[in-house]
Amino acid sequence: MTTFNPQNKETLTFGECLDPAMKITDKKDAEQYLAAYVSYIQKHLDKDPRTDGKTALDIAKINIGYYAGYYDSETGRRVNSLFCCSHPVFGDSIPTAEEAFECGKKGKAL
Repeated sequence: MTTFNPQNKETLTFGECLDPAMKITDKKDAEQYLAAYVSYIQKHLDKDPRTDGKTALDIAKINIGYYAGYYDSETGRRVNSLFCCSHPVFGDSIPTAEEAFECGKKGKAL
C-alpha cells in the first residue's frame, strides 16, 4: 500500500501529496490513499474553512485530476479511473499538448 505523508509532515507540497498517487495501480490502494489525503485536507479546512462549499473530498479529486494532466495519457486515464476524478478544465478528455495550449490561449475547456 502507498503511504500518504510517510514522514508525517505538517505541511506538504503538491508534489509530495500527489506524485505518489500517480504511481498507484490498484483500486484499494487508491481508495486508502484518497482517504488519507482527504483527512490531510480536512485538517487544514478545519483551521481555515472555505467559503465556496467545496469539501475536502472535492478538493482532493480536483487536485488529483489536475495533477494527472501533467502526465502521459495512460497515467491520466488510470488515475482518473482509480480516483473517480477528472481534470477540472479538460474533464475526461486527455488533450495533446497542442490542444491544451490552444485551450489556455482561448481561456476555455475543450
